[in-house]
Amino acid sequence: MRTPMPQDMVPLARITPERRIVSVPPPQKRVLSPRQKAAVIVRYLLTEGTSLPLSSLPEHMQAALAEQMGQMRLIDRATLDDVVAEFLTELETVGLAFPGGIEGALSMMDGHISQSAAQRLRRMSSTSSKIDPWERITALPPDRLLPILVNEAVEVGAVMLSKLPVGKAADLLGKLPGDRARRVAYAVSMTGNVDPETVRRIGAALLAELDNQPPKAFDQGPVERVGAILNVSPTLTRDDVLQGLEAEDAEFAAEVRKAIFTFVHIPSRLAPRDTPKITRLVEQPLLVTALAAATGKPGLEEAAEFILANISQRLAQGLREEMGTRGRVKDKDAEEAMTAIIAAIRTLETSGEITLIQPEEE
Repeated sequence: MRTPMPQDMVPLARITPERRIVSVPPPQKRVLSPRQKAAVIVRYLLTEGTSLPLSSLPEHMQAALAEQMGQMRLIDRATLDDVVAEFLTELETVGLAFPGGIEGALSMMDGHISQSAAQRLRRMSSTSSKIDPWERITALPPDRLLPILVNEAVEVGAVMLSKLPVGKAADLLGKLPGDRARRVAYAVSMTGNVDPETVRRIGAALLAELDNQPPKAFDQGPVERVGAILNVSPTLTRDDVLQGLEAEDAEFAAEVRKAIFTFVHIPSRLAPRDTPKITRLVEQPLLVTALAAATGKPGLEEAAEFILANISQRLAQGLREEMGTRGRVKDKDAEEAMTAIIAAIRTLETSGEITLIQPEEE
């Protein structure tokens, strides 16, 4: 027996389209621009307590990011999940990353493009208003910045000192003559009301001046080059050249003498703890020849005893025994052996394994 259907119930097949229940479609996901997605990621990471080095970005990018974050309000959960998933996918698929900015590209290509081409690219980039010139200026070595403090107006020097790291600014200030240093330091007190755009223009002008300097044909100065040549020259040649330099230019000759490092300078310029490193680069027969040739000669003997006193006693004893049986050493062989030791010390210094004591630090 069929149960009668209540009169208020209508079979499903008889429901007219007007009476059918229409499902509500899910909300459409927002389509964000790349800048908006970047703002979402930064906001999300900051919320999670992540420290972001945003200050390393160019200033125009920092300003654009802050402006975009100021324009945004709410982001729904679905959109946030999509943006984060897309960001993670991009990170996982990255195969190669390039340095940001022309300076990073030039640093990577150093030695592969000509110096004139690099300078032309730097001049082109320095004219852009989106580039912060002080990023490059603060990275320059002090010897490139010192002429600015000496030759430019004290107000310009004060702005530059204010933009430099404290340590570098103090180093440059200490290299100025007393009166000039006081004037520049006083001018720093007058920079409190300088607007950022003026500071940027000063930096752009200084950078253009630095980039317009003609390229140098040699990486080292004349003092270093002459000193390096005389280091490996025979003693008679070295002494004769130094005497001639003193007659022509006593000041230049004095600087060259400081740059020269010979066998007799080992006790005063080489740290005792660094002495054992020489034995790794110099073959033992050369060590024996140099030490035996130095015996009984003022200056040279002190250097030989310094080496023997600061290496292992077992090795020193073995060297002394071989020195005793070495016999007379020819001057040419002695020069070659001592030059090999000096070359090894210079190699260690160039690689950064040791640091020679400067004459003024004695």
